[in-house]
Amino acid sequence: MTFKTQPQQQHGGDGPFRIADPERIPTRRYYDEEFYKLECERLWPRVWQMACRLEQIPNVGDWIEYTILDKPVILVRTRDGVKAYHNACRHRGVKITEGRSHGNCRGRGFVCPFHGWGWNMDGESTFVYGKHLFSERQLEKADLALRPCRVEEWGGCAFINFDDSAPSFRETIGPVADRLEAHGMSKLRAEWWYATVLPANWKVAMEAFMEGYHVMRTHPQLQRATPAMYRVRYGSDTGGIGQAVTPDMTARQNIEAHFKGLELLSEGMAGMVHAKEVGIARQLLDAELPADPAQAVPMWFGMVQDQITKQLRARGEDIPDLNAVAVSDPVEAVEFLFPHFFLLPTFTSMSSYRIRPLGPESCLFEIWSLTHFPKGEEPAPLMEPTFLPYDSKDFPPIPRQDYSNIPIQQKGLHAQGFEFMRLAKDIEGLISNYQRLIDGYLTGVAADKLTKAANMLGGNFDGKILDLGF
Repeated sequence: MTFKTQPQQQHGGDGPFRIADPERIPTRRYYDEEFYKLECERLWPRVWQMACRLEQIPNVGDWIEYTILDKPVILVRTRDGVKAYHNACRHRGVKITEGRSHGNCRGRGFVCPFHGWGWNMDGESTFVYGKHLFSERQLEKADLALRPCRVEEWGGCAFINFDDSAPSFRETIGPVADRLEAHGMSKLRAEWWYATVLPANWKVAMEAFMEGYHVMRTHPQLQRATPAMYRVRYGSDTGGIGQAVTPDMTARQNIEAHFKGLELLSEGMAGMVHAKEVGIARQLLDAELPADPAQAVPMWFGMVQDQITKQLRARGEDIPDLNAVAVSDPVEAVEFLFPHFFLLPTFTSMSSYRIRPLGPESCLFEIWSLTHFPKGEEPAPLMEPTFLPYDSKDFPPIPRQDYSNIPIQQKGLHAQGFEFMRLAKDIEGLISNYQRLIDGYLTGVAADKLTKAANMLGGNFDGKILDLGF
């Protein structure tokens, strides 16, 4: 494959530190002040961002605030669906929800804490104190209305975009949206939500989850449990991950190893493999299976998925047929939604990550554990995350291990002579692909080309470097 490359640029022209070789990412993209400012100006105002979970605003009048960089947005449930507004009083710009991050405005509406101006949930001006003090042109209805922000609903979440001319969310994300929805994403509810501030560029934090190549060293407990699975994916073996068996182990021993892997994932991430799913898998450890491990392992996983489907449906959970959607709508272990949102589906539950920049070398990292509940047994919505230091022992083991690497990687990027990251073209392609998509936003590539490239990121976990078309 031939890639469109350009001479390495440092500053000016069509973008600083632009990627000239898809296998090499200039390190200054991760800490340079100018590059960060360009992202703030040309990337974040033009992309779809996960702003809230819909369960957080279930009733008419419920609202919650989302902030990216210095831009606060209010999302509110109205009689006509979710709407979003830029959070600034039309008088003198004070945040109209100052001091609160969520609430309900159905009765009183939104009231500015400075001079008492008011708006209803539809953004219409309802009160101006001392109207006679203002000239007529200052009181025009359309001019006083809260400024709307574009918003779309998908997958149990609301996504916002500051660019009114950008393609729709579904157009931008592409077919992976339908595949995830087939796995029941819109019906998931949060059972816990953690947040931390990492001393690292937001892209460094993102890239830690774009490949599984790091498992061997970063998550050795997973590697030890099922070494064959990771050897198939990253070693010299051939074949798909479904054939990841250890030939010198019996079928039963291979099954026990895979079960141990599920237990470790559940301990480490909860939503990625939920405890209730592990409990069902445990019931099948003594199932009758072929003696050949290559036949037994995929058969056992098929039995596990069948029983998870049947038993959780019997409990009242509205979940898809796992064996059916594995064929009709296959998803990767990690799915990335450009620019800052991850979903990690295995069976019926999912883990979810959202990363936001706080500065050139600081970011906010959030993790949700998402699962299904019988109707009427859903927990109260989580309105605020539990904040922890990034090195807190209260984090589950897997993110705690990841967080141990990210800050020291950020420091290493400053080392003299380390000018670019060297990517494996066949398994670290997602890093290159999304970084070059960022370049597309920074250098003014046409929206239709950006959308086509963003579509290509779905299912690209552990994937190859792709020709994005620009």
